[in-house]
Amino acid sequence: MMTIQQKMYETTVKAVGGRNGYIESANPEMRLEISTPKEMGGAGGAGTNPEQLFAAGYSACFDSALNMVARMQRIKHEGTEVTATVHFGKVEDGGFGIGVSMDVLVKGVDHETAVKLVEGAHQACPYSRATRGNIQVDLNVL
Repeated sequence: MMTIQQKMYETTVKAVGGRNGYIESANPEMRLEISTPKEMGGAGGAGTNPEQLFAAGYSACFDSALNMVARMQRIKHEGTEVTATVHFGKVEDGGFGIGVSMDVLVKGVDHETAVKLVEGAHQACPYSRATRGNIQVDLNVL
């Protein structure tokens, strides 16, 4: 198990009502309605869901790691985009699990360089480190 040696930031979010409730944080203030998608037996609706929130966090973190790796390797590019698709479904033991597909675009570099940067980002990104060996993560370099 990896332990944090030097805490740089922390945040706290409270969930009330599970997949049909809301989440909120105090600092900075945030409140989002949560709703279960129709595909999962819920009513759907305007609220977000845990899978969307995970996709948002992972894609933003991965994009930051990608740009950090490019800076460290002194590779200039014309911009990056990371799209995370989170898959939810049944797993081998009958329970539920998630997987992630990451579509990564690095503008202004050749494909080989983009692959090198994406592999470096996957090693550096805290979300990738947390999920490694726990869920399937597919990296697609566009």
